[in-house]
Amino acid sequence: MKMQRIAVLTSGGDAPGINPCIRASVRMALHMGVEVIGIQEGFDGLVRGEMAPLRARDVGGILQRGGTFLRTARCPEFKETKVQRKALRELNESNIDGIIVIGGDGSLRGAHALSKYDFPVVGVPASIDNDIWGTDMSIGVDTAINTIMAAIDKLRDTASSHERAFLIETMGRNCGYLALNAGVVCGAEMILIPEKEVSLDEISRMVEGAYERGKSHCIIVAAEGSSFKVDEVSEYLKEHEVGFETRVTILGHVPRGGSPSAFDRLLATRMGVKAVEELLSGKTDIMIGLSGRDIITVPLEEVVEKSRIPNVELLDMAKILAQ
Repeated sequence: MKMQRIAVLTSGGDAPGINPCIRASVRMALHMGVEVIGIQEGFDGLVRGEMAPLRARDVGGILQRGGTFLRTARCPEFKETKVQRKALRELNESNIDGIIVIGGDGSLRGAHALSKYDFPVVGVPASIDNDIWGTDMSIGVDTAINTIMAAIDKLRDTASSHERAFLIETMGRNCGYLALNAGVVCGAEMILIPEKEVSLDEISRMVEGAYERGKSHCIIVAAEGSSFKVDEVSEYLKEHEVGFETRVTILGHVPRGGSPSAFDRLLATRMGVKAVEELLSGKTDIMIGLSGRDIITVPLEEVVEKSRIPNVELLDMAKILAQ
């Protein structure tokens, strides 16, 4: 049976590029003669029945905006069967034939759960951590790294002026992708990530060595989930008099915002179009991914069972180049 109406939902943490993905999904579906319903505030909004039609003009002017104009929310209760059934009831009562879920690991798990009720679902990966299995890049990653890079470049200027060591914390509670790649492209003296344990003594010796070699500054980029909090590291360095004064900068949620880069806009647009094509062709329980230059599909069952990890070999390269 041909689909008459589909829904689009954004859930979990926001990421630059989600709006271009929504825009592409809506306009592609309308082009194919299918109505689109926008669900507000993720799975939480779905359970509450917060939804409204989306037309071509409704998604105009959002291409350059960060975040998600549909808004988003966490919904840990969606793991419960009764909550999933309530969501399914809302979809059926609204005569929705299929749904596109845009988000990270938790959102894709929610999409996979819905598919088990024989409801057509296609997922699109949007996570600045780039920890989603089955895709080379998730929506938002490129913009987030560029935002972190711009911040570190500015901090390097003041670090050099005052001969200081800067400890810069990025997001990354369980995955060090952002810290690792931003650290490499910014020439950080040291990168701290959850995937690689390091001692306070190792950090201290590295900073002291940089000072003794005559460097004018020292940049340490740390993911929030690394072995030690940046404040702990800072206190340790002060106690051991490593040569440099230390300063701490926590970027927090800054990398989540901002206008999406050209790469993210194009990736999000291609993924949004592909999601509609696959959903309307009868595919379900899949995620749209990027492999090389190709947009592909990956079974959601495979996606939720694994996690993508950063290339820790880059740490050795970064260490060599930081001499």
